[in-house]
Order: sequence, then structure tokens, then C-alpha cells
Amino acid sequence: MEHLKSSIRNVADYPKPGIQFKDITPILQDPELFSGVIDAFYDRYKSEKIDVIVGIESRGFIFAAPLALKLGCSLAIARKPGKLPYDTVSAEYSLEYGVDTLELHTDVIKEGDR
Repeated sequence: MEHLKSSIRNVADYPKPGIQFKDITPILQDPELFSGVIDAFYDRYKSEKIDVIVGIESRGFIFAAPLALKLGCSLAIARKPGKLPYDTVSAEYSLEYGVDTLELHTDVIKEGDR
């Protein structure tokens, strides 16, 4: 776990002054470390009944896709407004530096899905 933490690069003042951005690209450059992260997520959630994983724009896609495959569940992607081609639902959320919105297709999570 310490190797994972030390692989995340801190970038000061990005995307705005005062923000400490966590850059995960060093994890992605190390296939063994990246695979280990996916395996750790899998080990944590393999006994849960998961129907769908939501990958959040855009770094979340990177981890959600292989995890969904490994867990044998579906993948939904949450994107910034206007990026999805079908009917959507949206939700606002707070950031350190403001408010943003994410959208999902209306048909990706069904009643009863977990």
C-alpha cells in the first residue's frame, strides 16, 4: 500500500491555485502496480452482489472497466454534461473549488441494481 501511495504524484496549484492534484499516471505506467490496484478492488468487492459499477469521468473509467469485467457486472459511465448521446439524468456535486455536474444514461441502472 505504501508503494501505491508513493506512486501518486502531487501537482500543486492544478487545476487552480491552492488545489493539490493527485496524478495517477505513474500507477498506469507500471503494469504490475496497476494490476495490483484492480486486484485489491476485486478482493474488496468480490463477495458483494454488484450489478453495475459506475466509472466517473474520466479517471474512474480506467479503474471501473477492468474491475467490472473481473466482477462480471455491467459498467456505466458518468460524464460531464453534453458528452453522452442518449437520454440522461444528472446530479450536481461539490468540489474543493466549486460545483460540477455529472450525467448518466437513463437506462444504465435499473430498479433493484446494486
